[in-house]
Amino acid sequence: MNIYEIKSIEKLIKGNEYVGRGIIIGRSADGKNAVGAYFIMGRSENSRNRIFVKEGDCLKTEPFDPSKVSDPSLIIYNAVRPLKKDLIITNGDQTDTIFDLMSEGKTFSQSLETRAFEPDAPNFTPRISGMLHFENGFNYEMSILKSLDEEGSDCCRFAFSYPSKPGLGHFIHTYVENGEPIPTFQGEPERTLIPDDIDAFTNEIWENLDENNKISLYVRYTDIESGEYTDRLINKNN
Repeated sequence: MNIYEIKSIEKLIKGNEYVGRGIIIGRSADGKNAVGAYFIMGRSENSRNRIFVKEGDCLKTEPFDPSKVSDPSLIIYNAVRPLKKDLIITNGDQTDTIFDLMSEGKTFSQSLETRAFEPDAPNFTPRISGMLHFENGFNYEMSILKSLDEEGSDCCRFAFSYPSKPGLGHFIHTYVENGEPIPTFQGEPERTLIPDDIDAFTNEIWENLDENNKISLYVRYTDIESGEYTDRLINKNN
């Protein structure tokens, strides 16, 4: 087993019926771009009734059909939000927690100490978060908040900090695979290849997510020197 192997995102998600929501952060192979991607999947009608919508430099989830929303609390939130030069990506309303507390001087990890996994027993969906830092070049952080046990009695908090290396990214997702209850993500974020071309990477992610359960995908390439970015957005519900 090579613990330093860097797999394509195709190899990491193809054939897996349900990886849930996923965050990918890394640096393009040519070293020029900081890359962040976020996708959502869904099994229930409520979860599938979503789209990504851009609002300025932010990305948020919205209901595709508002009349079918049964519980908006865990499915409607800001998913991508800039903070000064940095960029926050998460799978829930902890995006705003990170924004607010880091604006007050807290760190990324300190901000997430105030939050826990989602209260959706028996799955207790993990909260996954990422932060792209641009103050001194480019580096990034990732986090997962998970239930300690099957009763949801307490929260385990894991934080990861990475220097950026050309062609290398890290992928964290909420679930291992489909199940009842759904098994939560295990171990460290997975090492994945980050290509130079945003369209190639967007297509690779979207085409290899399970056709029945994929909902939306957002990919952003930010030029590390200029700070200007290019993005792509795909919604299954159009």
